[in-house]
Amino acid sequence: MYIRVLKALAVSSWRQKRSVMRRYDLTAQMYDERYLEEQEAKYKAALEDLNLRPTAAVLDLGCGTGLFFSYVADKVAMVVGVDASRKLLALARDRAKALGNVYVVLADADHLPFRRGFFGFAFAFTVLQNMPKPAETLKHLVEASAEDARFVLTGLKAAVSLEQFGAFLEAAGLQAVSLRNNDALRCHVVRCIQRGNR
Repeated sequence: MYIRVLKALAVSSWRQKRSVMRRYDLTAQMYDERYLEEQEAKYKAALEDLNLRPTAAVLDLGCGTGLFFSYVADKVAMVVGVDASRKLLALARDRAKALGNVYVVLADADHLPFRRGFFGFAFAFTVLQNMPKPAETLKHLVEASAEDARFVLTGLKAAVSLEQFGAFLEAAGLQAVSLRNNDALRCHVVRCIQRGNR
């Protein structure tokens, strides 16, 4: 019975992820037009007072069309964008070509194909509410990041309360160090570190 329950949960999780992928594939061509202003507000809030290290590798989890790439590519050694939507990633690939140090990877956020401790900074804009188990997704993000990594995570206010967000962070071993949550943002923008690091 235990194995049947696990299989049912896995199938349910995959169905949810597949539904999200299809939705983004269908809206890929209009994504930038529809979300540009909202995304730019998040990026500015995320990067405010954040000291990116020039030698760092940056992970942009759920990179979409790659809008964020140009905000960080000239400040770090490498940017890797990951998304599960093929059509969004095709648009991101076009943006990456113009930047030189940006790479895109088609992957599931719960199965990241990177060695442990690789990234110095990890960003996940509007990803968590699309995942079946957000805390598990964050654990995978933490595994791919260095011990002293900095994380910037967002969650739509309409979909994720601050209490839920806090529970996800706690379960993943992350500690919030700042919150951007003004009225101009439709998302909570939370900067984090691994618990016990400064």
